[in-house]
Amino acid sequence: MPAKKKTVAKKKVTKKKTVAKKTVTKKKTVAKKKVVAKKAATKKTATKKKTAPKRRIPSSISQEFKQFEPYKIKRGEEYMNEAQVEHFHHILGSWKMELMEEVDKTVHHMQDEAANFPDPNDRASQESDFTMELRTRDRERKLIKKIDESIDLLDSGDYGYCDDCGIEIGIRRLEARPTASQCIDCKSLSEIREKSMS
Repeated sequence: MPAKKKTVAKKKVTKKKTVAKKTVTKKKTVAKKKVVAKKAATKKTATKKKTAPKRRIPSSISQEFKQFEPYKIKRGEEYMNEAQVEHFHHILGSWKMELMEEVDKTVHHMQDEAANFPDPNDRASQESDFTMELRTRDRERKLIKKIDESIDLLDSGDYGYCDDCGIEIGIRRLEARPTASQCIDCKSLSEIREKSMS
């Protein structure tokens, strides 16, 4: 009788071991499938990111201004011809109009939102918000002045040439920064000088 019990016990132990091995192998295959699925998903997102490069535009340029159609340069055309001058007139004019609208919005917002709060914390937060808005508008006021200067240069025929060396600034640089008055080399040199002075 004891021999039968031992064989029954051995069979139970071997059954438990095989069941345990099966669950472990199932868990491993499920884990491997998850890892493979994650790798495939990351490869797909990586390829998506590579296929759609984004054009960087300076943050000071407003959202609507970014919507302009880039100028298509034709081979052999003269720099700052009538079509290019008209293109930059359109860019500078629309940019100026947007900035003027923002100034009007700020004035109306400050008039509408101005309130004498009894709580000093509320008053302080409102004043700090107004201060930030006014600081931004002051920067934009200076930018509007630069835009006006650029429009005057366009009308006189001097727009698009470096103030320091007199060479062409370039269409793409002017589209990125329409108020640029220096070519990339002169601007880099002036920035290096400023850093060394400070």
